[in-house]
Amino acid sequence: MAEFDGYPAGTPSWVDLGSTDIEKSKAFYGALFGWEAEDMGPDAGGYNIFSLRGKSVAGVGPLMMSGQPAVWSTYVAVDDLDASVAAATKAGGSVLMPPMDVMDAGRMSVLVDPTGAAFSLWQAGQHKGAELANEPGTFAWNELATRDQEAAKAFYGALFGWTAATVPDGSYTEWQIGDHSVGGMMAMPPTMPPQMPPFWTVYFSVDDCDASVAKVVELGGSVMMPAMDIEPGRFAVV
Repeated sequence: MAEFDGYPAGTPSWVDLGSTDIEKSKAFYGALFGWEAEDMGPDAGGYNIFSLRGKSVAGVGPLMMSGQPAVWSTYVAVDDLDASVAAATKAGGSVLMPPMDVMDAGRMSVLVDPTGAAFSLWQAGQHKGAELANEPGTFAWNELATRDQEAAKAFYGALFGWTAATVPDGSYTEWQIGDHSVGGMMAMPPTMPPQMPPFWTVYFSVDDCDASVAKVVELGGSVMMPAMDIEPGRFAVV
């Protein structure tokens, strides 16, 4: 059991889904991970908190703008949102959504890094982030896929103080704060269409990758990359 009551600055602390169909998303993830959903009320604009064993693990809400894809978003914890947004802009990023208060939960902003990948910042108020993480049924890793890894290294290093630990062949980078890994990065493969922008991917931990992939299909999802072994474990993209 991996419980959290807060996250250090520069650490991914929350993930949420922008959905075209909230009820369908709630049913799908409820069946897949055993999540329960709670509507945060009319002032929250349709936002729901997913929980596991009574602990918050993720969120789901309606799409914020026309043309936005249904996608999981990564939120990185910061101590001072306005200062972090200013630092991101200075480092070459751009602002999709300026800093805003989310009731008493905290403050957020949505940014785009210089390579074109969107991500979010979270300054905690009452909502400190996911209360469970790094265990089955919760988010366990956040990874940037980009066409310009060197620009990303410079940007995230300036913004969060991340150092980039890249394997000798250059195929993968782990973002680190001190000696602690907080995320990853890889090059977008040439098979991805040129119109697809760089993106952050959210990984969810499961007990049995193959069984979870089969469950996704049973529930009406689809498989983009079948289950395969890599050095840290076994994964699939669905």
